[in-house]
This record gives sequence, structure tokens and C-alpha cells, in this order.
Amino acid sequence: MSLDEAARQLKMAVHDAQVAFDCVGLGDLDRAQEHAVTARAAVNAAEAALARAQQDLTPEEAQAAGERAVTALEDA
Repeated sequence: MSLDEAARQLKMAVHDAQVAFDCVGLGDLDRAQEHAVTARAAVNAAEAALARAQQDLTPEEAQAAGERAVTALEDA
């Protein structure tokens, strides 16, 4: 996995966590739980991608790849 994937997964986790939070406020606990589970899955995928990047990339490569990943998501 790449830093692009890690960034994408983290963005998805943030969205799902926000939806879960909103569902709690609405009393929709089934949907809140569903989105909490998908948020956790996205965080786990991001963590795996980051662990792999730590093994594969130098700090300089990680910085460049991270900047590209964040910029690509912001432009999308």
C-alpha cells in the first residue's frame, strides 16, 4: 500500500466517524455502530499502509510521497 492509500483511508475514517457521531445524536444506534465499524476498518487499513511505508521509504521519500498524497486528495 502507498501513502496515497493511507491518506485516502484516513479521510474515509474521519467521514465515517463523523457520521457515527451524528447518528448517535439522532439516536440511530444501528447506523452509528455500522459507521463506527467502517471507521475502525479504515483506520486499520491506514495503519497497515503506514507501517509498510515506514519499512519501504526513507524519510525524504515519505515526505515527498505524503505531500503528493495530501495534495491529490485536496484537489479531488
